[in-house]
Amino acid sequence: MEGGDSLKKSLALLHGVINAKIGHGLETRVLQGLHVTHAEKGFMRFDFLIPNAVSDVDGNWSVGALASLVDIIGFVTIYSFANRVTTTEHVEIESKVSAKRGKLMHVAVEVRRKGNGEVIAVGKLWMAVNKLTPQVSNL
Repeated sequence: MEGGDSLKKSLALLHGVINAKIGHGLETRVLQGLHVTHAEKGFMRFDFLIPNAVSDVDGNWSVGALASLVDIIGFVTIYSFANRVTTTEHVEIESKVSAKRGKLMHVAVEVRRKGNGEVIAVGKLWMAVNKLTPQVSNL
């Protein structure tokens, strides 16, 4: 593994989250079982088995868990390259149902920079509609 001090710091941050020394309980649960297989400045590869703790009742990976994983891994990889991450930004978020097939609905979410409208993140997912009352997670 090559990359110097910024890579060492980013891997230390990642292991701190995995081992619940920094961050929140949700991040620790999401990353359980994550193993770094290759790391260099600005590039990382991982091996991961999705834990049951972040799956829904049907065994599908929770969208929130996936978003948390992408966020943490993205942060760590950027940090390995730049030795810092700037996080303050004003954005607009737009979400729209784009398809319905029986009980399945497709939604697309776009995050744009406020002002110039540049798209900086896109998320798409299918969800099953049911008659259950939505519940807020205590995580």
